[in-house]
Amino acid sequence: QVQLTEAGGGSVQAGGSLRLSCTASGYTNCMGWFRQAPGEEREGVATIRTGSDSPYYADSVKGRFTIARDNAKNVVYLHMNRLKPEDTAMYYCAADCVAEKLLAPTSYNAWGQGTQVTVSS
Repeated sequence: QVQLTEAGGGSVQAGGSLRLSCTASGYTNCMGWFRQAPGEEREGVATIRTGSDSPYYADSVKGRFTIARDNAKNVVYLHMNRLKPEDTAMYYCAADCVAEKLLAPTSYNAWGQGTQVTVSS
C-alpha cells in the first residue's frame, strides 16, 4: 500500500492563503484531499486522477482552492486561497482509488496522517 506524507497547513487569518503538499511513496492512480472538522464527517475537497487535467472540487471550495499534481514526483498540492473560518479542519491526503466517486472517502485505500488548518476571523 502506498504511504503518504503530508506537509503544510498551519494557522492563518481569514482571506489568507496556505499550501498543502502530499508525497506518495509510489505510483497511485489518483490523489486527493479531504477534510474533517470536529464532530463532522470527513468530506472530499479536491481530487485528481493520474494523467488527468480534470480535477474534482467540492462546491464549497470551487474558485478558491486549486489541486495540482506532479506525476513525476508523485506529489499533489492543494493551494488554498481566500480562506474562511469554515475551512478550519484537519486535512487528509488520500490515494489509491478503488471506486469512481472521487469525492467520497470510501473510494480511497490509502490515507495520510492529517495536517491541521486553522482559519481565524
